[in-house]
Amino acid sequence: MNVFDDREKAFEAKFRLDQEMEFKVKIRRDKLLGHWAAEQMGISGDSAKAYALSVVDVEFDASDHDAGHKVARDFMASGVAVDEAAIRHQMTLLFEIAKEQIMTELSK
Repeated sequence: MNVFDDREKAFEAKFRLDQEMEFKVKIRRDKLLGHWAAEQMGISGDSAKAYALSVVDVEFDASDHDAGHKVARDFMASGVAVDEAAIRHQMTLLFEIAKEQIMTELSK
């Protein structure tokens, strides 16, 4: 095996790790988004946990767009006056928080 083969394998391994990390961060972000949305809608306790998991499930449901769309629809149905731009902003903030949490967990 030559240096180029080794280098290619290293790039492929890094790409796989990066993709796995991004997936984990998005799932964590969606869970955090679900908890935030539940709080906005006055949902607490086990119901909030269940709602957060339903937001995460959207990632695996091809019939839905994404977690942001689900939360926007649920807000509208619940009469919560938060627009989609505010939800997207919250998703951006929560992505960074999720990333920090995952990185901290991996470094332990």
